[in-house]
Amino acid sequence: MQHPDIEALKANDEDAFRNLIELYGKAVFNLCLNIVANAEEAEDQAQETFIEAWNSIGSFRQDSEIKTWLYRIAMNKCYDFLRRMKRKKRFSVMQPLLNRDEEPIELPSNFQHPGITLENKESAQALFAALETLPDNQQSAFVLYEMEGMDYRQIAQTLDVSVSSVEALLFRARKELRKKLEIFYTPRASFKKK
Repeated sequence: MQHPDIEALKANDEDAFRNLIELYGKAVFNLCLNIVANAEEAEDQAQETFIEAWNSIGSFRQDSEIKTWLYRIAMNKCYDFLRRMKRKKRFSVMQPLLNRDEEPIELPSNFQHPGITLENKESAQALFAALETLPDNQQSAFVLYEMEGMDYRQIAQTLDVSVSSVEALLFRARKELRKKLEIFYTPRASFKKK
C-alpha cells in the first residue's frame, strides 16, 4: 500500500488529500458503518472525518500512522453524532409536554447495514443495539477488534491506551454483550409430547 505524503498534506496539497481519501476512504466508511449502523449516516460521518482531517492536518504529530489518526477522528465524529441523536430523541419525547409545534426528531428505526444478510438481520440488529449501550471506549475496542480486524497493538494506538487496557476493554465489552444477547444464544426449549 502506498503511503500518503504527510508534508504535502500539511501544505494543503489537494492531490495529496485526494490520494488520502482514495487510500483510506473505504476503511473510514466501514468503521463509521460499524458504529452508526446506517449506510447514509456512515457516509456523512466519513465525509465529516475527512473535512476534519483537512482542517486539522497541521496538528498531526506523526507519532502514529495516519490511518490511526483518521480512525480516532472518525470514532469521535460517530460517537458525537450518536450522542446528538440520543439527545434529540430524549427532547422529542418532551416536546408535547413543552407544547412545541416542531415535529419530533426520531432515530431511524430501519436498520441499514449492507454487509448483513436478511436471515442474520434480527441478531445483527440486537448486536448493534447492545453495542450502543456499551461505554464508548468498550464499543470502540470491540468494533476495532471484531469488525475492523485490528490487533491489540493497533487498537491501543488508535484509542491511545495501553495494550492491557485494550484487553480489559474487550473482556468487559464481551461480558456485557454476552449478558445482553443471551436470548440469541440460549437454545430454545424443545416441545416434546409426553
